Amino acid sequence: MRRREFLAASTTAAVTLISAKTSIGAESSSSRQFFELRTYHFASAQKQQAYEQFMKDAAVPAFNRAGIEPVGVWKLMAKDNAGNRNMPNTNEGEDPALLYVLLPHNSFDSVLHLEHKLAADQEFQKAGAAVLNSPRNDPAYTRFESTLLLAMEGAPRVTIPSKSSDRVFELRTYQSRNEERAANKLEMFNKGEFPLFAQSGMPGVFFGGAIVGQDLPQLTYMIVHESKEEASKNWGRFGGNADWKKLTANPSYKDNVSKVVNLFVRPTGGSQI
Repeated sequence: MRRREFLAASTTAAVTLISAKTSIGAESSSSRQFFELRTYHFASAQKQQAYEQFMKDAAVPAFNRAGIEPVGVWKLMAKDNAGNRNMPNTNEGEDPALLYVLLPHNSFDSVLHLEHKLAADQEFQKAGAAVLNSPRNDPAYTRFESTLLLAMEGAPRVTIPSKSSDRVFELRTYQSRNEERAANKLEMFNKGEFPLFAQSGMPGVFFGGAIVGQDLPQLTYMIVHESKEEASKNWGRFGGNADWKKLTANPSYKDNVSKVVNLFVRPTGGSQI
């Protein structure tokens, strides 16, 4: 069999297998969503600000027309992450030129066909022309990474728990040393970890296990605090919760996380979350 034919057959088989296991073609409101989390990198703060405006004026409305909503757009600020070893390298006190974009998809078909829908959206092509057609020597962004997550069973869809002007979001990724321990951590969430976040004053926005992306195997989730000052208090309540202590005392959940990456982010003007 030729290499091209082999790759095509392998891809088809993989998609068929995933479909059988997760019903990725389902469109019903009870279906688990797919979360595409993008991280955009920019050459300067000015480029980031221009892309923020593009997201607000052109991209977010186009995503909505394509059936993707609510769309989250966040930026990373140095003041919220002082002393955080997970912060990207920048000059001291300087905000990283990054944007995080969350696209909740109701089906895998939505993931596959998004770019085709955007290309056919004339309103989007016109409104975003300056960014979409940026010249080779002055690109709108340098690169972006994308992680595709399948919503956890206990939190099948994205939610908007707060619209407070002081709210701050915490984006957390749990890496595991192998697939078995990663699946075990997902089970731990579904067996009782979910309600503890809301009980501790930091309700969730989304919770997903990574299908493709960086640093696999991993899961990623986002919670919201009413203010940055409340974050440490909320985690204190979480750690002191009797149900959490009982859950962590279960030996079957031992060592299911090998590394935690957490960052505090703020919504941009165009964010719907």
